[in-house]
Amino acid sequence: MTVQEIIEDLGLSVCCGEGNLTREVTGGYSGDLLSDVMANSKTGNVWITMQIHVNIVAVAVLKEISAIILVNGRQPAEETVRKAIEENLPILQSQLPAFEIAGKLYFLGVVA
Repeated sequence: MTVQEIIEDLGLSVCCGEGNLTREVTGGYSGDLLSDVMANSKTGNVWITMQIHVNIVAVAVLKEISAIILVNGRQPAEETVRKAIEENLPILQSQLPAFEIAGKLYFLGVVA
């Protein structure tokens, strides 16, 4: 499944990274503690978080995350968007809480 397919299936908004939506998603991870994401996420995961600061981009790049999904209607900070554009990293946004997004991804076949 690609990032674009997830956007369409879940009705997500694209904050940035429109040029890299064909990335393959190989699983998912949900977490707000950056050290936990660094220790436990895997290459190709889509990352569900409520964090909006620039450090999420650094973690996503380090772990080769396919895309970040911000939940609860959170909007990324301007610095975060600038860095994500520089790294060609898709940041997506949903009004739904993390639990619902994780459930919907699981239903689509995206697992850890």
